[in-house]
This record gives sequence, C-alpha cells and structure tokens, in this order.
Amino acid sequence: MNRQALVQAIADKQSYLCVGLDTDITKLPKHLQQHPNAVFEFNKAIINATKDYCVSYKINTAFYEAMGLKGWAAMEDTLHYIPNTHFKIADAKRGDIGNTSSQYAKTFFEILPFDAVTVAPYMGEDSVRPFLEYEDKFTIVLGLTSNKGANDFQKLMVSNTAKDTNLIPNFLQGNTEEYLYKKVLNTIAQWGTKNNLMFVVGATQASDLASIRDIVPDNFLLIPGVGTQGGSLQNVSKFGLNKDCGLLVNASRAIIYASSKNDFATEAAEIAKQYQVEMGNYLK
Repeated sequence: MNRQALVQAIADKQSYLCVGLDTDITKLPKHLQQHPNAVFEFNKAIINATKDYCVSYKINTAFYEAMGLKGWAAMEDTLHYIPNTHFKIADAKRGDIGNTSSQYAKTFFEILPFDAVTVAPYMGEDSVRPFLEYEDKFTIVLGLTSNKGANDFQKLMVSNTAKDTNLIPNFLQGNTEEYLYKKVLNTIAQWGTKNNLMFVVGATQASDLASIRDIVPDNFLLIPGVGTQGGSLQNVSKFGLNKDCGLLVNASRAIIYASSKNDFATEAAEIAKQYQVEMGNYLK
C-alpha cells in the first residue's frame, strides 16, 4: 500500500487507527488457551471485529519470535489474513550493517508482504538505506519513543554540527545545541521522502509533536502509547495532524485485551469504534 492509498483509506474510514497485534499467548481468553493455533485464532477474531474501524495493523514480531517456529507460522498466517485494504506494519525495530539490513529488508518486504517495518537508526545511513530502496514500502524510523528510557539518550543535548545550514529548520538556526532525537529526525529526513519514510513518536511525548512537525511536516508519524500507556489521543491529534492526516495512532492492549472472556472480540470492536468516532471528529 503506497501513501496515496493510505491517505484515501483514512479519508474513507475517517480513522487513523492502527491496531497492534502484540499477542501474548499467556493473556488469551481461557477458552482459546488449548487451541492448537491459539494465537492465530485470537488474531483472526480481533481482525474480523476491528477491520471496519482501523486502517492499519501492527504486528510486534517479538511476541511471535518468542514462540519459535510455531510463533513465526502464526505471524505469517496473521499477516496473510489481514485484508489488503489495510496498511501492514512489522514492528521489528531492525537495523544493522548494510548487507545485514538488506536481508532484513528482503524478509519483511519480499518474503513477507508487509507495507512497512520499524527500524532503529543508531548505526547510521547505511543501516537504513536498504529499506528505503523498496518502491511503495515504508521505513518507519524510531524518532522519539514513549518508554521511560527515552530520556537516557534521545533527549541528550548535542552540538549542532551540520555543515549545510539549509538542512537545519528555522527554529534551530543559530542554536549550538539540540536534542539528539531532533538531530536524528533532521538528518534522516534527508535520506527519504514522505512516500517512503515515517517516524515513530510516542504518544506520551505529545508536547514535543509541534517541534517535530517543524522538522518533518509532511511525513506520516506512527504514534504508539495511546490507551494503556496513558497517551492522549486528543493531544496527539492537536499537535500531530497535517493536511493528509499524517498520523497512524496505534492501540494494542487497550483493544485486544479489552476483555478476557468469550466476548473479547465484541469488546475489542467497541473500543476500536470509540477510537474511530473520536478520530473522525478530529479529522473534520
């Protein structure tokens, strides 16, 4: 799914909801626990219940990799079950030297039909570039995350040493220091375009979204942290929306674990619908 199709899906559904399939087999309803394909059966029910209210699904690969071959099979089955009308994200946070990243990119864009993959940029451009070379695929680079440890590095003040001042947004002109995450965003924004590059910005960092939009005004932002982690959809929308919407707001546990009983899918649908209705109001 390319950018144009994603923007159209958002307009049609009046939703920028991404449902996170962070499926933990130990948290499934008891009546599914003994099913031979419990994770896939759970995911199918969640997808069937929420697909009318969301435009995207995000599969956190760690929950599947932790189960070995059986988990990988459940992930593949889930991925193929998601309708092609929905944007499919591999939340894998890959990133390594160039030839290794090339293999990761092949995995998620050729072997598996994902539309996007999350990437950690710490190793620099050659670790990100292989993902960006795929047409109509998105590389979602970690920008400013919602976890407590984000303050350890992402909000360190670093010297602004850009040689070309044209690469520095106006609000940073004349400054000698900036947050590390802003330097990362500003640098990586030059490597791709709005058609192949997105950024992760945690919902609990909504107060920083205005300045982030100064750096990447047109790129889509993947926003985790709404719901169970306490992020505000209202604040994220206020500071993050652009003319094309430009947001995919992810909710995982708040939706998929809305109930631990037989009615889990019905409850998931209700929570997803609530998000969709609120999002529709912000898109007006």
